Amino acid sequence: MTSTMTGIIYRFVLVILTCICTLALATEDKFHFDEPAKNALFIELTKELRCPKCQNQNIADSDAMIAVDLKRKVYDLLKKDYDKQQVIDFMKQRYGDFVYYQPPVNSMTIWLWLLPALFIFVALVLLVMSRKRQVTEIDKAQLAKAQQMLERDE
Repeated sequence: MTSTMTGIIYRFVLVILTCICTLALATEDKFHFDEPAKNALFIELTKELRCPKCQNQNIADSDAMIAVDLKRKVYDLLKKDYDKQQVIDFMKQRYGDFVYYQPPVNSMTIWLWLLPALFIFVALVLLVMSRKRQVTEIDKAQLAKAQQMLERDE
């Protein structure tokens, strides 16, 4: 390749990279509030609400279409002067308890709270029981050998 051809390729790559960087910088936050308190509440809520499509990711960090829709709905509800609990209740009513990172303790979720503690308790009980069952058996030959060693040292 000649130096002019290399220069053209370098310029072309530079133009492409500049365009890509410009596009990345052109993204802006679509959700603006007049009050900073509402903006802070919006950020807090989008971090506390889980994306129904993604695996354990909040809607603030998710790029899924449903997460964008949920962010837009949170924005609309906050514009209508809903408070934090009303927004959470709306989302839980529409998407179930899964959408909120702090599930309530009820008859359906009690096992999520109790099983880890129950597992630890059962493991400790089994450990203690297995330790009690281990009986140290010393046969007569070992006992006689130990007695000889003691008598030799005296």
